[in-house]
Amino acid sequence: MYFRFAVLIVLLSVMSVAGFAQANVPAKPLTPFEQTLMAAEKSYIEAAKKGGADFFKATLTDDFSFVGSDGELNERQDMIDELGGGGTDILPYDMKVVSISDSAAIVTYDAIVRVPPSEDQGPPPRYQHLSTIWVKQGGAWKMKFHQKSVAHWGDW
Repeated sequence: MYFRFAVLIVLLSVMSVAGFAQANVPAKPLTPFEQTLMAAEKSYIEAAKKGGADFFKATLTDDFSFVGSDGELNERQDMIDELGGGGTDILPYDMKVVSISDSAAIVTYDAIVRVPPSEDQGPPPRYQHLSTIWVKQGGAWKMKFHQKSVAHWGDW
């Protein structure tokens, strides 16, 4: 009985020290480039939530395309029609920026996506991985490509 209690105390002590050591590792500060691209992606997320057809018309490149969570390739107008009215609640986490060049980058992250079900379908998969290719055109960052991938199957 005392042996089990002693083992339990030792395990809890080791776990708390390991947790404390991990909690004190400072996060790497974001570069201005990363901050800019993350802000651009967050603007997309906000427009999808509140509705922003004007945002999408101004932000999507003329040759923009995207792959939805259903795996279908879609064009610029499809994105404007789908997200321009709002209602898509994207809760991002673990966002990262992958630099391609000074004028191109990929923003990639996991998200919980909440969308009201459409008339003949249920909601899309709740857990998704999203990636956006951003390019700089005329001094402004524009979305060139976007892809949604199901991150947790069976969650339709």
